[in-house]
Formats: sequence, C-alpha cells, structure tokens
Amino acid sequence: MINQTANIQRRYELDWLRVMAIFAVFVYHCSLIFAPDAYQVKNPTVYPFLDDLGELVGLWGMPLIFIISGASAFHALGKHSPGKYIKALLSRLLIPLVFGIFTHAAFQVYLENLHKGTFSGSFFEFYPHYFEGLYGFGGNFAWMGMHLWYLEALFLFSILCLPLYLWLKKNTHGQRLLQRLGEFLGKPTGIYLLFLPATFLYNLLNPDGLGTMVLGGWSIFNYLVFFLSGFVIISSGRMQASIQRMRWVSLVSAIITWGLIDVVWEALGNPTFGTWQYALGTALWCLCAWCWLLAVFGLGLKYLNRSHPFLGYANEAVLPFYILHQPVLLSLAFFAVKWPIPDLLKFLFIFFVSFGVVMLLYELLVRRFNLLRFLFGMKLLVRPHREVAKEIPTANLSQFSPD
Repeated sequence: MINQTANIQRRYELDWLRVMAIFAVFVYHCSLIFAPDAYQVKNPTVYPFLDDLGELVGLWGMPLIFIISGASAFHALGKHSPGKYIKALLSRLLIPLVFGIFTHAAFQVYLENLHKGTFSGSFFEFYPHYFEGLYGFGGNFAWMGMHLWYLEALFLFSILCLPLYLWLKKNTHGQRLLQRLGEFLGKPTGIYLLFLPATFLYNLLNPDGLGTMVLGGWSIFNYLVFFLSGFVIISSGRMQASIQRMRWVSLVSAIITWGLIDVVWEALGNPTFGTWQYALGTALWCLCAWCWLLAVFGLGLKYLNRSHPFLGYANEAVLPFYILHQPVLLSLAFFAVKWPIPDLLKFLFIFFVSFGVVMLLYELLVRRFNLLRFLFGMKLLVRPHREVAKEIPTANLSQFSPD
C-alpha cells in the first residue's frame, strides 16, 4: 500500500516549479502585447516569431501548473479532512475568483474597450456596462475572470475529483489501483504513455466546439487530465524515480519533436478534425508536450527539492502576483504602446515596471492587511497578544509566520 506518512512531507520542488511556472506566464502575457495572437491591448506592430515562442510556452506552461495542482491535492488530502480541504478551496480559490471577477477582470475589460475605441470615459462610468452580456459572446461580463479562469477551473476540478481522490487515497481497492497504475507507468518508458489520454481527447472533441483551445492552448478537458495526472504521479515513488532518471532523454525528445511538429503537420496536408492525419499530427503534439513536462518535472525532482528563505516568500506571494499581474501590465501597456520609442524598450518598460508595481502592491498592501489577504486567497496573519509576545524572544518570532 501507499506510504501515506512519507507522502505528506513538504515537497519543495513543487513550490519551486509553481513559482517558476507563474513567472513564465507573466513573461508570456507581456509578450502577447507584441504577438499576432489576440490580447486586450496590442502594440501597433506585432512580431510573428513571438507566436512560435507563445506556442512553446503554451505547450507545457499551463499543463505544468495543473499537474502541480493535482500533486498538491494529493498532499492536502493526506494532511486535512475533506471538510478542511473544501474550506481551503473556498478561501484560496473561490473567494479571490469572485473578488477578481468584479474588480480586476472588470478593469481589464474596461481597458480593452478603451483601447479598441468602443468606449470612452472613466472606469466608474463603464462599470454598469460591464454587466451587459457575457465576455467572449459579444458582451462584457468576464464570467471566467479573464486570466483567473485557472482558479475557476481548478476549483471545479477539485470539487468534481474529490470523491475519486478520497477513494484512491482512503479505500483499500483505490489504493491498490493507484499503486498498480504507478508501477505500470513507472516502467522505463511507461511514463511516456501519459500522452495517450491527451491525444484521445484531442481527437474526440471538435476544436470548434467542446474541444476549443482558447484557454492557454488546450481544451478544458485536457486540463482535467493534467490535474489527474499530477495526482497519480506524486502518489508513486516509482514514477517519480523514472521521471527523474529519464529527464535528459525527455528533454532531448522534447526538442526533437518540437522541431518536427510543423514539418509533419505540413507533410500531412494541414489536416482537419476527424481524419487519421489529424490524429497522427495531434499525437505528435501531445507527445512533445509530455516530453517537455517530464523534462521540467524530472529536472525539478533532481535539483529543486531544497528549501530557501526566498522560496517561502515567493510561494506565499505567487497567488496574489498571479491575480495582480495582468491588470497592472495591461494598464502600463495601454500607454506604452502609443509611445514613439523602439518596441524593445516598450517591452522592457512593461516587463520591469509592471513586475515592480505588482510586487510593491503585494508588499505594501496585500501582504500586510488581513482583509486583502483574505480577498487574495492568503492565510490570515495571526497576531499574538502583547502579553504573550513579550514572553517570546524576538529571534524566534519567525516560527509564527504562515507557511
């Protein structure tokens, strides 16, 4: 059976990978201002090569975040009761999502309308119009929270998968199934079979319908598969050992398959959904994605399983940073794209200044006040009574910081 005690230890590599993945999303969103793909604010001149870089990041970026989320769910259910787990989902995901839909997302839609010339006036004048129709369907109301769609999807996945996860962790038959699955996929090349479910969904769901890939380059159902995959991977020491052992093979395979995707797709005649050529092309795409994911995860398992003072700070800041980064960078981009300066300078300005502004907002406002911590999905600060605090040596106060 699975050793539950060993599995609830802190996995620092997951924290490192989460922080790095969110930073990659930040860089990607900065680049979208200058890429041909649609975005709320666009530079007058766009650069097609950024679409290629965006596809590469989209290939593994958000899938990696969902894999980490699935792994985190495994550990959370090993430490907390189902009731506490659901309470944490409400406070960490649902509350910041609802707050963001009515604030950050509304401001982004306002900026988009202002940038496109479909509205003129202040944000407060626009706000009543925010509730006119649904965003993505000709209206304004961002029901998925714009970039906060990840929180909405993760909340729904976590609730839907909870009965299955509890069965796999608590039930004897579920534990046995999870163990056998880990042993099978943990064989020398078994980990690469993880690309099959994604390929199946690619060919089951029409991209013009339920299989739409507008959310980060994958369908919402594929993100559910990545979420489940993270749970399975982190449950099996054998799978993790195999992923770590094959990390360089995965990286080389990822680079080779990435170079072959366009060549193969064109050789297949740019196939359409429902053909065997489409199935073959998407299989290569999904295999490439999993090679990148296994390479990144394997390197993380090998080199990142260590703590650092910076990691504690960054791990606490990662969710507020994710929530704040897009409205801030879009606000700066709204003005910067109009400046008569080289586009590289525009990008550097947007990148560095928005990063600094987000961190200042986090450090000076969000991090210090419990109301904002609550709205941004953070644990509340526990302030000891003065009488108790006087009895505690100053050097040991760090042990009362939230983890």
